[in-house]
Amino acid sequence: MFKTRHPIPGTAPATLTPLAPGEGMPTKIHMVTYDTQGIKETPIRCVADLPPRDVNDGKLRWIEFNGLAEFDELRALGEKYDLHPLALEDVVHSGQRPKADSYDNQMFLVAQMLYRDEKGRLCGEQVSFFLLKNFLITIQEESESDVFDLVRERLRVGRGYIRKLGPDYLAYALLDAIIDHCFPLLECVGEALEELEDELLESPTRACIAHLHDYRRTLVHLRRAVWPERDLINALLHDESGLISKQTKVFLRDAYDHAVRIMDLVESYRDLTASMLELYLSSVSQRTNEIMRVLTVISAIFIPLTFVVGIYGMNFENMPELKQPYGYFLCLAIMAVIAGFQIAFFKRKGWL
Repeated sequence: MFKTRHPIPGTAPATLTPLAPGEGMPTKIHMVTYDTQGIKETPIRCVADLPPRDVNDGKLRWIEFNGLAEFDELRALGEKYDLHPLALEDVVHSGQRPKADSYDNQMFLVAQMLYRDEKGRLCGEQVSFFLLKNFLITIQEESESDVFDLVRERLRVGRGYIRKLGPDYLAYALLDAIIDHCFPLLECVGEALEELEDELLESPTRACIAHLHDYRRTLVHLRRAVWPERDLINALLHDESGLISKQTKVFLRDAYDHAVRIMDLVESYRDLTASMLELYLSSVSQRTNEIMRVLTVISAIFIPLTFVVGIYGMNFENMPELKQPYGYFLCLAIMAVIAGFQIAFFKRKGWL
């Protein structure tokens, strides 16, 4: 499922339109406070319990804001941390193209996270990032199916650079998790396409074409998500606001490389699906030609037999051989010889 929500036509820019009743998930807020020495995870009851933006205790904070049903909390979050209203509008109107926008002392990022649900269906969700000096705020509509568990585990154990560098590195780690999660999705698609290709060669059916179109649709969604995310990473690499450190840009180059590799795989699989569709059409055409060839040979065999039967089926009084005692069996024998001669001739020509 891919959720999209658009502004009401004619509304002023930066207008926050509340969700319809029952549309969004209940709001849950979770804060992770960390530095090189340790980490503390705190469930937050409401935005008022969050620390102010100008807190200066040497610690970094990751605020996870999940669920948009409680719209007043989202407004309060924007007011507390002075989040730009245009960025908040993009948070509410999901389905945004992945991008990076710089505002005063903050950066707004949008990414599309792809995953498979418990039924195996491909789903997509918008993840919004607000990168501040000592804060990273992420906003999701749902928190049950994100791909950030490994990043959380790295934070807890302090592995690598994640607790040594700033919130920009944490933002990179989350973006990298979103991008890298496309690799197992593409691996599943590649294996399924190989099996489908063998099935198309052996026994092409309409069900094969239905599966092929499903995979083509999956590749389209992957391309729509990853292609602009490559531009997003490129924009962060050339950021001059000072919110992205030089150390983090080194790692962003690796994420950019991963996005390029995914795009190469997506394009390769798209070409493969196109060739598989041509393979299906040629297989069906070849099978039809074989059927028509057999039917044509059968018709050609029966043409002279029909001719013989038509002659002796005429009821003229003075026709020869009508009084022969073995004329019926002689006629059948002649017809059998004609048919046998035709079959041998067709086999010699390779038509059978």
